[in-house]
Formats: sequence, C-alpha cells, structure tokens
Amino acid sequence: MSWEAATIEVEVTSDDASSGFAELGVATPMVAALKKQGITEPFPIQRATIADAIAGRDVLGRGRTGSGKTLAFGLPLLTRLAVDEPTGTPRAVILTPTRELALQIADTIRPLAQALELSVTTIFGGVSQKPQEKALADGVDIVVACPGRLLDLMGQGLV
Repeated sequence: MSWEAATIEVEVTSDDASSGFAELGVATPMVAALKKQGITEPFPIQRATIADAIAGRDVLGRGRTGSGKTLAFGLPLLTRLAVDEPTGTPRAVILTPTRELALQIADTIRPLAQALELSVTTIFGGVSQKPQEKALADGVDIVVACPGRLLDLMGQGLV
C-alpha cells in the first residue's frame, strides 16, 4: 500500500489575512494553502472550535462525514506547532482506529503542514514497519497512528 500526498506551492497574499480562517487565528501560510485547494471559508464546526483550540482550550466536536472535523482539529494543531522549533521527535500524535482513517487524516493535513515546514507520517499495522522506523529516525513533527502499531514501536524503543 503506497500513498503520496500532493505538495502545493503557496503564495501568501494580503487577501489571506481577511479570510474566515485568518480571523480565527489560523497561520497565514495555511490560509493560503487552503485557498489554493479551494477552501476559503470555515465550516460551522471549524468556526465553533478553531479559535478555542488555538488558545489551548479543550474542545469536543461531533459531526457527520464531510462536516470539516479533520481541519477543525488539524488547523489549530498545526498553528500551535508552527510557533515552536522542531525537536527531532514527534510533537503531536493523532490516534485513529483504522489505517484508512490514518491515511485520510494525513492526506488532509500534510499539504498544510508542508506550508509551515512541518512533517507528518503515518503509523499503522499490516505493512512493513521499516518506512515508519525511518520516518521516526529522520525526525517527524506529527504522527498519525493506529494504537496497535504505535504500541509495538514504543515497546521496541523506536518512539
């Protein structure tokens, strides 16, 4: 199983500062990256949660498929990580129950992370762990993982 997220070129303009996402506190390079993908205004769940999550408050959101939940938690996560220097070890872990969801989440946040020069990797079972080990050894900011394989790698002292 091989997945590759698209890399997008980002040009930040003054229009980006007046977008609904910028008004919520989302980092400007991500606003530009979202615009490049045709996403210019937050969905209701994003409008209700992003500013609080960026401020460090706990949020709980529930919604149907396609309601914008991944960006509702992903944008604040990336915005908060962008202000600190990389450490060479994971600074955020997103746990998910299935590899399909792990891939979907990573595909959604990876282009936005790249706009901030942050890295994302996935960790799940059913595939060789060697690429996952390499990503961890190379240093990654965000891990999107299924609990089983993550626990295995932790038990081996690799994460």
